[in-house]
Amino acid sequence: MTDPIRLVAFQGQAGAYSDLACRAFFPGVATRPYPTFEDALAAVREGEADRAMIPVENSLAGRVADVHHLLPKSALHIVGEHFQRVNHQLLAPKGATLATIRTVHSHEQALGQCRGFLRAKGFEPIAEANTAVAAAKVAAAGDITQAAIASSLSADLYGLEIVQPDIEDAKHNTTRMLVFARTPEIPDAADGPCITTLVFRVRSVPAALYKALGGFATNGINLTKLESYMVGGNFVAAQFYADAEGHVDERAMRLALEELRFFSREVKVLGVYPANPFRQTGMADLGE
Repeated sequence: MTDPIRLVAFQGQAGAYSDLACRAFFPGVATRPYPTFEDALAAVREGEADRAMIPVENSLAGRVADVHHLLPKSALHIVGEHFQRVNHQLLAPKGATLATIRTVHSHEQALGQCRGFLRAKGFEPIAEANTAVAAAKVAAAGDITQAAIASSLSADLYGLEIVQPDIEDAKHNTTRMLVFARTPEIPDAADGPCITTLVFRVRSVPAALYKALGGFATNGINLTKLESYMVGGNFVAAQFYADAEGHVDERAMRLALEELRFFSREVKVLGVYPANPFRQTGMADLGE
């Protein structure tokens, strides 16, 4: 029996979108912010937290920087995934209106994702470390000429009012989050669709990547994500990150991984976990 989850770690500040995602995936469970992704993962590894929820990619901004380098080194296991819709709220102190606001504070990505709205209203954007910091700063100032772009959770935590909801230019802005634990929690293959996440480095021979991935094609395994990134600070060695639809106990996946290992220097499975229902119900909205 799995022990109860008491605390979930995330990177950022209370009220950030990662905090919102933790509360959505783990309703009623306490959350705790950490300064960096590495700190949040270390909190789980060292027993301070039971889980960590880390963003890995966004439908507009793409891959979250640095995360893929941290995953293989974390000594943790991926046990779940969550897709968090990002709905940006225009927050301001009580009494503020669209007519009183002059400046809007937020993270540079959030400002960029609301660029059309800000331009149409003539608001001056001011970049902050993250959206929750922006909300806290605006709340502390208490100035009706200042507003923040942040989550509805930030409005509740910092006593701000939602002057205008859902101001993002793209209405299907979504961030994929991964859930990490100290021990693996591999579901039964018969319980439903699963995702296997792995990292690997191919041998330095011609067509090595083509040959290494051939086993997925011949065994009918769909790769939903494949990315490369440099390791060791040089332009020669590349490590690959992949998400594959399937379970390691299924024959097709076993055969695909056998072929991958034959042509690779190193293969590490980071986790086998249930595919989030969003993959079936929400991907169409993202243009998939």
